[in-house]
Amino acid sequence: MDANKKLRIYFTGVGGQGSLTATALLARTALHAGVDVVAGEVHGMAQRGGVVESVLLMGGWRSPKLEPGEADIILGFEPLETLRGLGYLRPGGVVFSSSDAMAPVSVALGVEQYPTMDEIRAKVEAAASASHFLPCRELGIKAGAMQAGNTVLLAAVCASGLLPFGVDVFEDALRRFLPPKLQAVNLKALEFGRAYFE
Repeated sequence: MDANKKLRIYFTGVGGQGSLTATALLARTALHAGVDVVAGEVHGMAQRGGVVESVLLMGGWRSPKLEPGEADIILGFEPLETLRGLGYLRPGGVVFSSSDAMAPVSVALGVEQYPTMDEIRAKVEAAASASHFLPCRELGIKAGAMQAGNTVLLAAVCASGLLPFGVDVFEDALRRFLPPKLQAVNLKALEFGRAYFE
């Protein structure tokens, strides 16, 4: 694994899902692995249901800036937000997304239609060199907590071989950085993400 590998990751989700926590956890994992990392919030809504975007850059970047068309990887914690974030993906980039919808306020109010999963998948597949959809919320609940779905997605990207560290380093980071009461659920969720690539 190349600790100096330059990599730009764009995170997108819905307020209340814990995508900023996921960004911070992956950043801590990278630091734990000896990888140079910068992270920052692009855009965030304090209220539940708002769009939350953040970035994580590994391998020696000086500032956490990411322009459209530059992300090597998109991590989408909600499928519609994954679709909306596709403009950030570089040609040949890879997408990891939850397939469990969490309708935004505009859809709940009837202002917008929520596309079907088939429509979302087709557009993502057309834009990415590879795309991976996992039922994160469902697997999180199976592990013991809905929020652990984020760990499923992070474990999958760590197991993919695209990052300068693997899922074992992520597992070590969970044991080191998560409060003891959250560890069992998240370690179980990690196994679901790891299993995706086995």
